[in-house]
Amino acid sequence: MDDLHRKSVGEFLEAEKFPVIAVLENIRSAYNVGSVFRTADAFLLEEILLVGYCAIPPHKEIAKTALGAEQTMQWKHFDNSADTIQYLRGKGYLVIGIEQTSDSVPLQQLKKIIGQPTAYIFGNEVKGVEQTTLEMCDYCMEIPQFGTKHSLNIAVAAGMVLWEAVKNCPEFSKK
Repeated sequence: MDDLHRKSVGEFLEAEKFPVIAVLENIRSAYNVGSVFRTADAFLLEEILLVGYCAIPPHKEIAKTALGAEQTMQWKHFDNSADTIQYLRGKGYLVIGIEQTSDSVPLQQLKKIIGQPTAYIFGNEVKGVEQTTLEMCDYCMEIPQFGTKHSLNIAVAAGMVLWEAVKNCPEFSKK
């Protein structure tokens, strides 16, 4: 790990985080939840918000895919998305639902709409982000897809979106 210049747990906890929050709404697979924890740790996100019936740490399936990130990442659980979004608004966060809608902005246009700390809501593996949640979002954003399938696994989608979010933060050029 020294050769890779990875942070220790203590260094990670003390490090300045990117102003990006991942919100997982009703994710049924604890493996997907754990995978997002690992991605959030890798990209030094501020925190993860778990909403509804998501598995929460400690959980063996989260631990299996998070590989310890469930112990480094700050996280909170909310019973519903309305309370989650109220929390985010109180922190001054822009809220973006990751979902295909008639008004979705393509992911490649992210840089044009962000200019403040931003939270990204990822929805259930089958149903996506709930309609009532989308109505509370500032924007909806989608990952362009060109094949026969028009959905991605939540862990894959989160990896793509969160990388774009971090690399478009002004703080990124300072790291």
